[in-house]
Formats: sequence, structure tokens, C-alpha cells
Amino acid sequence: MKKIFLYFLVTLFFSSASIFAMDLQNAKQKGLVGETPSGYLQSVKPGNGEVDKLVQSINAARKKQYQEIAQKRNTSLQAVEKLAGKTAIEKTPAGQFIHINGKWMKK
Repeated sequence: MKKIFLYFLVTLFFSSASIFAMDLQNAKQKGLVGETPSGYLQSVKPGNGEVDKLVQSINAARKKQYQEIAQKRNTSLQAVEKLAGKTAIEKTPAGQFIHINGKWMKK
């Protein structure tokens, strides 16, 4: 039951992260950023200042949300991050990048 509720909260978080939605969607569609199993974004090719700033900003917001979820559910931050990473990778549309086994690949 606890995992189901965590899954619900993480899914809700991803569906409500609209403040960055357009920029993030563009960056994902252009293959500039991708989802990782850690629950955070990464630049596919680091070194683009604008993309790196977007990634840092979104990851900071995600971490804050993950910490709140972990505290409310009395679970570890790592458990929430892991579940969020799994959810994000599952929800990534075909053609966008995901980081699996240390390598970038298009889903």
C-alpha cells in the first residue's frame, strides 16, 4: 500500500511540474536532456549553459518535492528518488533519451 501511494505521489508530481513544462519538453524533444534512474534529469551532452541551468533548476525542484514526499510517507529520500526515476523512465515517450546502465539511449 505504501508503494502504491508513493507511486501516486510521484506520478502527481510529474504531471504537475508545469512551470518548466514547455522548456523541458523542448529540451527533451531536441535530445538535449534525458531522464535517469536516479529520479533526476541530466544533460545528454553537458556544456550547454542554458540546458545545464534548466536541468539544475528542475532537479532542485524535484529534490525538494521528493524530500517532502519522503518526510510525509516516513520513507527514505533514496526510495522516493528510485521510484521517481522508474516512473519518469516509464513515462518517457519513444524517441527521447533515457540513461540506462551508464549509457544514453533513445527509448
